[in-house]
Amino acid sequence: MPNPNLALAEIRDLLAQVRHLRDSVIETQQILLAEWDAFLHHKKFRASAANLAAYIGLRRHDLRELQVRLARIGLSSLGRSEAHVIATLDAVQCALELMSGSAIANCGLTDDTQSMQQQQQQRLAQHTADLFKQDGRATVLMVTLPVEAADNYTLIHDMLSSGMACARINCAHDDAVQWLKMVYNIRRASKETGRHCQILFDLAGPKLRTGAMVPGPAILHIKIRRDEYGNTLQPTSLILDGSTNPGRAVTSDSTPARLSVSAKWLKRLKPGHRITFHDLRKRKREFIVTQRLSANEVSVTCKDGAYLAPGILLKHHGEFPTPKETEHTTPIGDFIVPPEHILLKQGETLLLTRTQKPGHAETRDKSGRVITPGHIPCSEPSVFDFLRPGQVVWIDDGRVACLIEHIDERGAWLHVTQARPNGDKIGPEKGLNFPDSALDLPVLSEKDLQDLDFAAQYADLIGLSFVQGGKDLDLLQAEMAKRKMGHLGVIAKIETKAAIKNLPEIIIRGAGHGAFGIMIARGDLAVEIGYERLAEMQEEMLWLCEAAHVPVIWATQVLESLVKQNLPSRAEITDAAMSERAECVMLNKGPFVVHGMTVIHDILSRMQGHQVKKTAQYRALHW
Repeated sequence: MPNPNLALAEIRDLLAQVRHLRDSVIETQQILLAEWDAFLHHKKFRASAANLAAYIGLRRHDLRELQVRLARIGLSSLGRSEAHVIATLDAVQCALELMSGSAIANCGLTDDTQSMQQQQQQRLAQHTADLFKQDGRATVLMVTLPVEAADNYTLIHDMLSSGMACARINCAHDDAVQWLKMVYNIRRASKETGRHCQILFDLAGPKLRTGAMVPGPAILHIKIRRDEYGNTLQPTSLILDGSTNPGRAVTSDSTPARLSVSAKWLKRLKPGHRITFHDLRKRKREFIVTQRLSANEVSVTCKDGAYLAPGILLKHHGEFPTPKETEHTTPIGDFIVPPEHILLKQGETLLLTRTQKPGHAETRDKSGRVITPGHIPCSEPSVFDFLRPGQVVWIDDGRVACLIEHIDERGAWLHVTQARPNGDKIGPEKGLNFPDSALDLPVLSEKDLQDLDFAAQYADLIGLSFVQGGKDLDLLQAEMAKRKMGHLGVIAKIETKAAIKNLPEIIIRGAGHGAFGIMIARGDLAVEIGYERLAEMQEEMLWLCEAAHVPVIWATQVLESLVKQNLPSRAEITDAAMSERAECVMLNKGPFVVHGMTVIHDILSRMQGHQVKKTAQYRALHW
């Protein structure tokens, strides 16, 4: 038989703990609100700031034992209190008062308490609607625009029709001419589809990247895809260019290499004509003309691999008005060659230089001894003021790990501590992360200010990269005020250790001005804090933002394989399902992005019936 006296003693003990906890939370709340008061310019945010302060006070306690005891007697374990901390504590305290035998009138639960809980639950949806100008109850879909969006109106139209509610223009890429075309396409498609779409101009900020490399050899290697039996799966396409532009010896799945040739010679080419040549290895090879793309462009295919260089003669086998041999042939013109890459292996040395002189791979003598180590410049020379020996440096999104051995007038000497067994190739424009270094870099560069001038005319939202603390938001707001764009919403990208540490301050200084959101830039963040900590920190950021009623953008590599290759991984589908807990999900650009939007919309619409933030929704199972 249960012992009533023991049960009553347990309830009264829990009541005392909850009262003490509430008093402690209120005390912390008042201290933090006093510190934050000068930054709360946006009056509507004060109630959310108060809840964030209460949540911080709550989470300064280890509540695990109390949670188990409360759940054991059927009460809230406080584990869903993010959006309404004080109201939840009041409700639990009231229930314990009643269970201990107190009168209902003394329990402290009033209509105002219940109303406060409902209002605070609605604030996050309202703040999301204020930021994205969309229904705050549905997950907003943001998409990074590719450069093709400038000239391909159909792509933009399909994106809006598939649910894009926010178009992200990454100011680190393309230029103002292309951005303007993107804006016009979005506005036109929005009018035609009847779908509103916000435009986010994402300022690049201080980009820590590897600098330029010396050009590689002027050689184009034509590669042929073959099956396991060596049969050609598909000929390789190239473009013969009769303009005065040099050729481009850069190939990808979507961009064929270009060979510069004589315009007069090119005019005689017709589909089906043969072009023969001997490559650098003296092998006879052949191009087949497939189509004329323009007056100065002809598409050809090659079914065999070859090595080409400027000066190699191309011989045309077709109809000519005269039999002169010179009119049949033309030399390949100069190439714009890709930059050299440095192959880094574990245990090797790399010099990260202060100067912007193009880097190059290491040089060795005939015996294999290193004469000069490989070196590559850093795009932000001021970073060396903050580096110290013994600190870690990550290169190319964490593919290569290095340790700073020493620093001198030339730069930082790095010892490679992690790379793949056969090494990793590092080239220009690869990300650099310095997670151990307290970098105090200006958040807005001269380029950012110029981009802000342009964005002032067309943007709905401004994204701020490399946010370290609240002062960065103050600086952005000051620059926006100069341009009369203080009414626009701001999104702060959280991508460093410092940003995580200062997240409450960033939220207060950002949302204290007006419409505001947080983007969890999970790629850079994973490198900064370590992949093993990303999931934990991701959760804590979601909780803090919910407590502040601030919308979150779930970013980086969402359905990446699907968008890039049209084949998602199982892990990506699970990650996409988890993204429903954020108010906005961002897809990156890729050839299959429209299909990716359809898939993410289907996943999110299903998951919204099962979960809201941390709370499971028990609709009927549909197995």
